[in-house]
Amino acid sequence: MLKKCLFLGVVLFCLTNAYAEGVVLSDTYVADEEVDTEVVEEEPFVAPQTTETNSYSKSNSYIGQQIKPAVKSSLANDSSDPLFLVPDNIFLSDTYITTVDEKLRLGEFIGYGINNNLVLHANMLYQWDLSGEHQNGFSSTELGGTYRVNHGSSTNRIISDVLFGLKVWGSSHVRTPEYADSSYYAGLRFGRQYTGVTLAGTVKSTWVFDDARGLSYIDFIPEAYFRFKYDWRAGIGFDVRKSTNTRFLKNQEWLNLKLLRQYGNTQYVGHVGYEFEKTEFQFGFDVKILF
Repeated sequence: MLKKCLFLGVVLFCLTNAYAEGVVLSDTYVADEEVDTEVVEEEPFVAPQTTETNSYSKSNSYIGQQIKPAVKSSLANDSSDPLFLVPDNIFLSDTYITTVDEKLRLGEFIGYGINNNLVLHANMLYQWDLSGEHQNGFSSTELGGTYRVNHGSSTNRIISDVLFGLKVWGSSHVRTPEYADSSYYAGLRFGRQYTGVTLAGTVKSTWVFDDARGLSYIDFIPEAYFRFKYDWRAGIGFDVRKSTNTRFLKNQEWLNLKLLRQYGNTQYVGHVGYEFEKTEFQFGFDVKILF
């Protein structure tokens, strides 16, 4: 009997220990599962960072998409448009050659934009006299600027600019006009830009300060500028000039035509002008680059 009791006691003791170990193993297993679950649940915390990064890159891509049309826009980089204003921190180079009245003129115009409101420029002109009657040399150096008074809005879409500058230096035999020591000008340019056409007008007054041949003259310049497919452009304009002293400067009436092809930020411009009073022609070619 005693042996049976001892045997049952040993069996119960073993079963109790086995049950306790099973409980401990079960608890450990559940804990491990909970740890694994927590590790799995940590993954979503990485996902928002990835989403933010993607949204940031999309934001950058969006900004890039916002900037790119400004470069490709038919208005933003159309430097031959009568109402074009050089953008902020951008240079415009216009290298041109013209021939008129047996004179060959080579010029370089440099404009620099400030705050999308002001453009400062320098314009240098060198002249060769093909007839041999006058000297060759620099006819003038022009320093000036353009200030945008009104950019246009949904209620008032008229764009307006103030023009100002002076022409100085240059050889006394080839100045522009040929008789001038120095000249100053101021004017107003205004108009409206549409998708396919720009209509503009300029009124500019010039004063020549010379003891013997001083005078002033005023220019009225209406223009129409057309944009076609495949980056072709064309323009027509009139320049009606009235002088206060026709002995030294005749009244003039110019008809100007131009045709150009645009490649990115570069334009190749061919133009021709006809003057009705003296019945003379002017031919020229320009290369304009924004950089």
